[in-house]
Amino acid sequence: MGEFAVRHFDCAAGKSRDRKVDGAPFGERLLVKTLRDAIRMYEANRRQGTVDTKERGEVSGSTKKPWKQKHTGRARAGSKKSPLWRKGGTVFGPHPRDFSYRLPRKELKVALRTALFGKLSDREVVFLEGLSFEAPSAKKARGLLSSLGLQGRSLLVLPARDRNAWLSFRNFRGVEVRTAEEVNAYDVCAARNLLCAGGAWESLRGRVAEAPATAPAAEADR
Repeated sequence: MGEFAVRHFDCAAGKSRDRKVDGAPFGERLLVKTLRDAIRMYEANRRQGTVDTKERGEVSGSTKKPWKQKHTGRARAGSKKSPLWRKGGTVFGPHPRDFSYRLPRKELKVALRTALFGKLSDREVVFLEGLSFEAPSAKKARGLLSSLGLQGRSLLVLPARDRNAWLSFRNFRGVEVRTAEEVNAYDVCAARNLLCAGGAWESLRGRVAEAPATAPAAEADR
């Protein structure tokens, strides 16, 4: 696909410059259907599925027939628990269920790859050089976000677990912190800006890069 221009921000100097990134490991086009299927799976897996309604056999009340069957001038009624009555049972209402399912790992890998390709194409990737926290500091994190001047939600990707960085950014609305091994296609698409610290981008590229094809073995001489 060629090269993409990516913003490279030096956290120590507070300056930005453009950096060229090879787009070959991320494909040549946006695979919309694959990305959509993956996002639907992640959203389904996030559903709790705890909603529940009571049927006529579960609501409280008497099962006695309200009035006799005939000669009253009223419509026939067999129980106050009927769904036609106020405070009666619910017909075909929802019950607790598990909405989760799983797509093949290769498909999820392709979905993450095409999500990163979309971020590169839209120039929504920022490399952070020198991002480090000796101790949790929301003030330092706020200053960094202010210096970047980004609009919308942001996803900060770390090369490895960093408790100080997580504690520094966790209370900011619209900012999520993940490691490169935890990021999936849903995380990338849910955020407008993708912030990669240290070697996080290299780790992401290693996760989605296709394995080189092995050359067929030469036939032995007979």
